[in-house]
Amino acid sequence: MVDKNHCCYIVKCRGGELYCGYSNDVEKRVDTHNNGSGGAKYTKTRLPVKLVYTECFDSKSDAMKREYQIKQLTRQQKLKLIHEKQKSIHTD
Repeated sequence: MVDKNHCCYIVKCRGGELYCGYSNDVEKRVDTHNNGSGGAKYTKTRLPVKLVYTECFDSKSDAMKREYQIKQLTRQQKLKLIHEKQKSIHTD
């Protein structure tokens, strides 16, 4: 069995901005964003961040492709994606 440990994720920043990234350890990456050292330059002035979405894949390539697709979405489309994922978690 292959572990799906290549993930794209979305965090919501302090001011409500959304940031999308890639990681093979999302919890550690979110902690890195929040401690302000080694996180993305974009999030450093928008702390704290809260994880609101993850999508994991078998390969880094697939996860990075999905990250790129998500980054091309409008804010409204990203919010809809987040809402649909959260809705599916609560109905499963």
